[in-house]
Amino acid sequence: QVQLVESGGGLVQTGGSLRLSCAASGRAFSSSTMGWFRQAPGKEREFVAAILWTGGSTFYADSVKGRFTISRDNARNTGYLQMNSLKPEDTAVYYCAVRKSGWYSRLEENYDYWGQGTQVTVSS
Repeated sequence: QVQLVESGGGLVQTGGSLRLSCAASGRAFSSSTMGWFRQAPGKEREFVAAILWTGGSTFYADSVKGRFTISRDNARNTGYLQMNSLKPEDTAVYYCAVRKSGWYSRLEENYDYWGQGTQVTVSS
């Protein structure tokens, strides 16, 4: 079993920055992909970004490309989402997720473990 714990959410003004962290723990943690998703009130959960645990290739939703950066620290089993130039439409609960095997995916059903989520609120 893998446990994921997100942190770093909060309230920020438009144009501000936040850095989310996702710490993974559990026996024999291994992952092919760590992804970040978000869910705004009244909307479906959507893909934000993903990173291959080995090699570090990254993938982004068009809505965050150029503003968000996903990274990972293999030694700490921790992933990060650096969010810059935040907009009110980025307001959502952000979830990290881990896919055990296979190529990266933008589909939430392809991820095996999920964190509890962290709230990000961007005020205008």
